[in-house]
Amino acid sequence: MQTFEYRQSTSVDQAVQAGARSKRAQQYADVRFIAGGTTLVDLMKLDVERPNQVVDINGLPLAQIKTSADGGLVIGALARNSAVAHHPVVQRDYAVLSLALLSGASPQLRNMATTAGNLLQRTRCVYFRDTAHACNKREPGSGCSAIGGHNRMLAILGTSKDCIASNPSDQNVALTALEATIQVQGVKGNQSIPIQDFYLKPGSTPNSENVLEPGDLIVSVTLPPPAPDTRSHYLKLRDRAAYEFALASAAIVIKVNGGRIERARVALGGVGTVPWRSREAEQVLEGHTADVALFRRAAEAALKDAQPASENGFKVELAKRCIVQALTVSTQSA
Repeated sequence: MQTFEYRQSTSVDQAVQAGARSKRAQQYADVRFIAGGTTLVDLMKLDVERPNQVVDINGLPLAQIKTSADGGLVIGALARNSAVAHHPVVQRDYAVLSLALLSGASPQLRNMATTAGNLLQRTRCVYFRDTAHACNKREPGSGCSAIGGHNRMLAILGTSKDCIASNPSDQNVALTALEATIQVQGVKGNQSIPIQDFYLKPGSTPNSENVLEPGDLIVSVTLPPPAPDTRSHYLKLRDRAAYEFALASAAIVIKVNGGRIERARVALGGVGTVPWRSREAEQVLEGHTADVALFRRAAEAALKDAQPASENGFKVELAKRCIVQALTVSTQSA
């Protein structure tokens, strides 16, 4: 780990101004915000992240979880994953988010990791985390060792010739199905960014992962009011039952009336370069009678554009089965 300057911010404006000084040279930002540090510190130790300055934002008043004026929910950027997962309103109205958070990491990490940190969680691709190998995400133009290497855990949707790294977050899959909005404060003012517009697919610039600019600070995430009679579920398939990243996961938010699906939101994890919303699956589902045959057609639609690499072709069928099962559980007794 290279040496760095450590500072604490006492206000959001102060943090924004500190972050705005970041030069964002090719792959490294000069300034990084730190809260739980469950990803950043690891990457600094691996020499993947090399900030000159680390700004501690734990003292900012951004940990609240509260109901919004319209009946939705506002989750502060510094709300710990465990606090969100066990919050009674989340468990009652946004069960998919609670289930997703509880399926990730370990209790100790969930007690430290924050909502905003999870939004910015970086890939677990072994080549990104090992500076001895080429990685366009870490060092643009160096190549992608994963395409012809060990890629069993990596993406099959949204990939490019320059990157097949998968997004590792469970939280963000659920937030995508819930159509969350990310509130950002920066030098250009305040922004409300739909989560669908927040992440960038790798294309030819895999080092650019989201739309944030230097100085932009996530301050909260807002969830829309829960629609009456809506049900949700999160299913995660992985190599072991705990402390493991998804091979495939599915977040479902669905409303069924008289056996007919009125509204469906489907998001996938473990298979996309970003938290993957499948509008194709949603279109198949909405307006039709809920049954296994319909779920299978939706799953086929969701994976029709999959482009597996040398070791992860099994994810195509695995993700389909994950969708079918998640839909089955979501619509039981609906």
